[in-house]
Amino acid sequence: MIARQPLLTVRNLCKYFPIKSKGFFKKTVATVRAVDDVSFDLLPGETLGLVGESGCGKTTLSRSILRAIKPTSGRAVLHVDGQTYELASMPSRSIKPLRRKMQMIFQDPFSSLNPRMTVGDIVGEPLKIHGLANASQRKDIVADTLKKVGMNPDQMNRYPHAFSGGQRQRIGIARALVMHPAFVVADEAVSALDVSVQAQVLNLLKDLQAELNLTYIFVAHNLSVIRHICDRAAVMYAGRIVELAPTEEIFNDPKHPYTKGLISAAPSADPDVKLDFKMTGEVADPARLPSGCAFHPRCYACTGACRHHRPELMQLDDTERYVACHLFKGMI
Repeated sequence: MIARQPLLTVRNLCKYFPIKSKGFFKKTVATVRAVDDVSFDLLPGETLGLVGESGCGKTTLSRSILRAIKPTSGRAVLHVDGQTYELASMPSRSIKPLRRKMQMIFQDPFSSLNPRMTVGDIVGEPLKIHGLANASQRKDIVADTLKKVGMNPDQMNRYPHAFSGGQRQRIGIARALVMHPAFVVADEAVSALDVSVQAQVLNLLKDLQAELNLTYIFVAHNLSVIRHICDRAAVMYAGRIVELAPTEEIFNDPKHPYTKGLISAAPSADPDVKLDFKMTGEVADPARLPSGCAFHPRCYACTGACRHHRPELMQLDDTERYVACHLFKGMI
C-alpha cells in the first residue's frame, strides 16, 4: 500500500472464532469475525497505531501477526535481515526462532511479570530460552538493558512486588528489548498507569525507538496516546480497518464517520469545541454483523448503498490516506 519497502506486510488477514452449540455434537452456530480482511504495511522505524472501541479487534489483530494465535486466513510477511518470513502460514515449530525478531509489551505490568522471579531473571529469560548467552553474559546484557529503560542495574536481584507500576512496565519493556527485536507490539502498554507515568513511559518508548531504530505497533483506545507517539494510525471497527492515514491527518481532518465520532467523543480542554458527530447505538456484534457497512446503524450519513454493500479500504487520490466508506467512492 506504500511504495517504500515495508518491514511487515499484512494482506487480507482474518481471524474467526466459531461459536459452538451446546450438547454432544457441538455444531458451529455462528462465527465471531474478530479480524476480517485486514491489510496494511508497517515501515521500518515507524510507529503504527491501532485504535478503536473495545472489541474492535485490534488486540486480536496484533496477536495474530505475532502468531500468539494462528490466523484463519491471509498473509503476514516479515521482511528482515534480507529474509522473508510468512508468519501467518508458518508451522508453529518454525515460529520460535523468529520470536527474537518480534516481541510484545503487555498491558498489565502487575500480572505480566512472574512474582517468583527476580528482575534479572525476568529480563534475561528470553536470552536463556534462545541460548544466546551464558549466565555471566546474561547478567551484563540485562544490566545494560535495564540502564536503557531508566532502571538501576543494582535492582536486578529484587522481585516485581518491590516496584511501582511504572517501574514494572519499564521492566516489561526491558524484557521485550533484550534480544533487539525487529519490531515490538505494545498492547495498551500505558493504559494501566497513572497519567503522569504514562507520559514518562511514552517518552521512553520514543527515545528507545530513536536510539535502537525500533518499529512499533501500538495498540490503544486512548486517542491522545495515539496522537503523541504514532506516525500513522489505523482506525478499526468490527474487525476491519475503516481509515488509515498519517496521525495528524487523522486528527486534523478525519474522513470516516466513525473516526469523526471517536475524535468528537474524546474530552477537550476547550469548552468552545463543538462535537462534529455524537455516536449513538451499540458497537456492532462481530458474531452478527449487519449487512453492508458494519457501522451503518450508527452513521449519520448512511444511505442505501451503506446498508447493502460493504465498502473496501480504498486510497484517496494519490495520498497515504485510505478510507473504507461509500462517501468517497462515488456510490452515494
